[in-house]
Amino acid sequence: MKTIFLFLALCVANFCFAQDVEERDDSFNVESNKNLFKIDIREPFLQVAVKCNDFKPVAFEGGVAAYKDLLSKYMYTYLNADFYTLTGDFTFTLTIDETGKVIDITGNPKVLNSKVFFDDMQYVIRRIKKNWAPATCNGEPVKSDLKVKMNFTSVSIDM
Repeated sequence: MKTIFLFLALCVANFCFAQDVEERDDSFNVESNKNLFKIDIREPFLQVAVKCNDFKPVAFEGGVAAYKDLLSKYMYTYLNADFYTLTGDFTFTLTIDETGKVIDITGNPKVLNSKVFFDDMQYVIRRIKKNWAPATCNGEPVKSDLKVKMNFTSVSIDM
């Protein structure tokens, strides 16, 4: 009997100290910004050729279209668009070694606060675990550069 009385007393006390909806102050608004961006990865990718009689460029499993789709998916997943607003053309140079791994990524043009964006792009490109088939010169694998051109359009909205 004491347990039931204690339970009812706790329920009544809970309702007595509950906040009334009419007393809530709605004048405090939290502003937040959201950046939305569109990525257009241009094809074809430009291969920087090595002086050679029998040069074969790098290749990706599934072709350039498969890499473009994969890169686009990873960019939308891993780029943190809340930290930068991007508009315009950017070129990324991927250095691919003799084993087909991307060993260096550089971005151009350098603009205000682009270092954070270029660091994020390095992270995105390194997340792609599939290797390239390396470029060959006279049948021997060689290190080569691949240029990827992209166009970004950003829209910043207040929520």
